[in-house]
Amino acid sequence: MKLFVGLVTYGEYSLKYLEQSLAALTSALDFLAPDNFVVGIFDNSEAGDTRNQDFVSRHYSDFLLISRGENLGFAKAYNILLNRAQEKGAKYFFMMNPDILLEKETIAKLVCQLDDRGELASVCPKLYRWPFPDKPQAKILDTCGLILLPGLRFVDLGQGKEDDGSFDSQPILGPSGAAGLFRLSFLERIAFEAGGEKQYFDERMFMYKEDCDLAYRLFLAGGQSLCVADALAWHDRSAADPGRGFFAALKDRKNKSKQVRRWSFVNQHLIFAKYFAKQNFSSKLKVVSSVLAMLAFSVVKEPFLLPEYRNILSKISKNN
Repeated sequence: MKLFVGLVTYGEYSLKYLEQSLAALTSALDFLAPDNFVVGIFDNSEAGDTRNQDFVSRHYSDFLLISRGENLGFAKAYNILLNRAQEKGAKYFFMMNPDILLEKETIAKLVCQLDDRGELASVCPKLYRWPFPDKPQAKILDTCGLILLPGLRFVDLGQGKEDDGSFDSQPILGPSGAAGLFRLSFLERIAFEAGGEKQYFDERMFMYKEDCDLAYRLFLAGGQSLCVADALAWHDRSAADPGRGFFAALKDRKNKSKQVRRWSFVNQHLIFAKYFAKQNFSSKLKVVSSVLAMLAFSVVKEPFLLPEYRNILSKISKNN
């Protein structure tokens, strides 16, 4: 089998996108014979909330639908889908958020790149901002893939910028978790056993920054990645643009739930711990500065984060 497409849904947030996103997805899969791909959806909704499952069952009965009746987190849900893809003998795995709108030729263009260039571990589309529910316009970039800055700071290339083509040929670390195509044989190289199960994403990261961790491990293992500039898609992202400045970022942070801020805080520290030794001296100094700055910020502005240091130490002790 050529391709396994994996999506993770959750509650009402995902439901509002499914009609448009799944219609666009099925159109983008027209280039493949029906027996050459599988679409798998893992519904992370809580017990009793079957709205996403009901929609998929009614309109896409041939899709593989999985649920455990609880939110297992982004990383674990995708690990389950990735293991299903391996069981089915898929060559490639395409991951996408429910809030993604694909152009018809997007997946075909991504697959073509992996077919033609065996050195590539992953590719991603060029993502634009989708002002959902309005019609998408190719203007403001959402991401051209993940890049790494000194101090283990991961950012989305081009995010919030008007597209002038200047990011098309820039190297990337790997795809954003919003959308990306992976060569499964390369993902096998970085998979590890934990708790008797094979993991691709690090399940210590319930959600947030797990895509950065995966991209960095691919890079460290020698995997090359590419943004395919003419493979287009749109993403409904609510986060503030980096270019809007420090105070805009703080305002956006206040709009995020405390739980989201906890996950991001813990997982960033976990990334620091995992990869600190691999950084050069300058980058190590930036990591130390970031750790101290995050501590000070927590003490002064967000003391609810302070108990998370015990959680961080517990997760670090479970070293993968």
